[in-house]
Amino acid sequence: MLQPWYRLIATTAAAVWLLAGASLLAADAPSVAAVPFHRADGTIVRLADFTGKVVLVDFWASWCVPCKASFPALDALYRREREHGLEVLAVNLDEQRKAADAFLAGRPHVMPVMFDPKGESAQAFMVHGMPTSVLIDRSGHIRFTHTGYTAKVLDSYQHEIALLLSEHP
Repeated sequence: MLQPWYRLIATTAAAVWLLAGASLLAADAPSVAAVPFHRADGTIVRLADFTGKVVLVDFWASWCVPCKASFPALDALYRREREHGLEVLAVNLDEQRKAADAFLAGRPHVMPVMFDPKGESAQAFMVHGMPTSVLIDRSGHIRFTHTGYTAKVLDSYQHEIALLLSEHP
């Protein structure tokens, strides 16, 4: 059974997808440096661990149609920019791990995947649609948020990441 916030995401995903490409400056967003992200092996990662790097946190799920396109695009972006200081955390929100594992089995990737079946990190980041990506600068401030995914969003990521990588903390 889906949790209430998953139902909200599922029912609003189509509307949000139409708004894909909209980027919001979120300079006064609450600090999320302490939010725990869980790796497959159970170890915990926090944004504070990436101080000095630009971090893209991407919330996705196996049932999310636009996630099927965004996941490999973000992995390619990560492969290209990680040597320049970009980190990507792909946070899966499926309640059942087997659904996430099936999704990942067909999509080779190098970017780190985190698992959040209870949606705690998504709530901390106020995720309202799928996929949602948050770009965090080297100082740990949320600078850009994208909900939904299209090729136009990928162009925005590239521009915004280049901007954030050029900044010094």
